[in-house]
Amino acid sequence: QVQLVESGGGLVQAGGSLRLSCKYSGSIFNINAMGWYRQAPGKQRESVAVISSGGSTNYADSVKGRFTISRDNAKNTVYLQMNSLKPEDTAVYYCVLRPYGSTWSSGSWGQGTQVTVSS
Repeated sequence: QVQLVESGGGLVQAGGSLRLSCKYSGSIFNINAMGWYRQAPGKQRESVAVISSGGSTNYADSVKGRFTISRDNAKNTVYLQMNSLKPEDTAVYYCVLRPYGSTWSSGSWGQGTQVTVSS
């Protein structure tokens, strides 16, 4: 069993910044990658940023240059630094852990944290 706890969401004005944190615990010996997904009202869930066990990263086109994903293995924590936020970034953000041999959908998901960007 893996537990993921997100924090750091909130309300921010357009152009502002937030940093999301995701602390993971439990059976975490076979992590392939970790990522952040988001879901806005009335929209499908989408991948925002992922980081592999080797440290390589990948971003959605809509957040490239603005968001940065990182991880601190010593603290079992993954971060998402979000700069130059836009109203369209408003969504519930989820931290996801994908074990080897698993898909993102069947990985372990956190409870989500709300990010609201006002114009």
